Amino acid sequence: MSTHDTISPFKLSITQAVLDDLQLRLRLTRWPDKETVTDWSQGVPLAAIQELCEYWQTKYDWRRCEELLNSYPQFTTTIDGVEFYFLHIRSKHEGALPMLVTHGWPGSVLEFRHVIDMLVDPKAHGGSSKDAFHLVVPALPGYAFSSKPTETGWNYKRTARAWAVLMDRLSYADSGWVAQGGDWGSHITASLGHQAPKGLKSVHMNSVYFEPEKEVQIPAHDKKGEERAVHLDHRRETTGYRGYSLQQSTRPQTVGYGLADSPVGQASWIYEKFRDWSHHNGDAEKVFSKDEMLDTIMLYWLSNSGTSSARSYWENQPNTTAWKIDIPVGVSWFPGDTSYAPKEWCERYSKNIVHLRETERGGHFAAWEQPDLFVAEIREWRSKIE
Repeated sequence: MSTHDTISPFKLSITQAVLDDLQLRLRLTRWPDKETVTDWSQGVPLAAIQELCEYWQTKYDWRRCEELLNSYPQFTTTIDGVEFYFLHIRSKHEGALPMLVTHGWPGSVLEFRHVIDMLVDPKAHGGSSKDAFHLVVPALPGYAFSSKPTETGWNYKRTARAWAVLMDRLSYADSGWVAQGGDWGSHITASLGHQAPKGLKSVHMNSVYFEPEKEVQIPAHDKKGEERAVHLDHRRETTGYRGYSLQQSTRPQTVGYGLADSPVGQASWIYEKFRDWSHHNGDAEKVFSKDEMLDTIMLYWLSNSGTSSARSYWENQPNTTAWKIDIPVGVSWFPGDTSYAPKEWCERYSKNIVHLRETERGGHFAAWEQPDLFVAEIREWRSKIE
């Protein structure tokens, strides 16, 4: 292996001075006035973010999260000028299938914390050795703790090409591998399916994105599914769910100054999405603990990646997974997610859909919210491709 292709072990170690600086910034927060409504329609309520940040100051323990990440094999490698951080967790089971798993925004490698053991050691979690995976979990370019691109062009197609290089570098291209993703991870996974690099056997997505105004021009038989997709798209448009996307896709640098300078600004920007995009009855803490939400927020804060991660929206237009894919495809929809498309739309692009199901619960952060359901979906998809 050449120096350029080197894979280096990585250990996370945040200095105490960085954590002390965070505490000082939290203490010096200048709060805005209270919202003039009694719900979340103007954004994160003042009392909600103050409660989260009070916990952040007085009870949250970053070293616990640091220890968790360091319990996994972590590595870095440079591809196309970007140093990528990734977890590489091999199963003890012979014949385990290598699977590349990609997160999105505002996610991180921590999205998969509850499914890693189930996927790597299935016999200890109600499965059999044939359900075993070797896991490769990279951080997107510009996300913690991958380096930040210094040039334009890092869209999901280019990232997909980098992932193919990574899997080849890990010697999985010859033995065969699969890919899975949600949010931006689904875009990258769909692009991988379209590109069909060496060794890629199948792809699975727990988010799919289409352009409804384009798809409805083609007569459909599933009118209810089509109407549901259009309705959801309209609801996202009219309720402000796309405000963050419009900002990040047009002026990521501008919003980035607040994200880089204010931990409360960074926290509220992400906390809102955890609450809005997950499946619950109004209380996000029924799904995520404060510690788990703050763990992900901390990855963005400690790596100062609020701005660089926002640029992924500027880079990735149009926002679609509508790519022609000939290899086997699996799709799992979770009802609390922000995206939906009828099977008929999916079949216009993916000619070999081997698994498609809508689960009874769960949302955008499927592996984090509903690890058992997520793993069951992955296992069933896998059973149909080998």
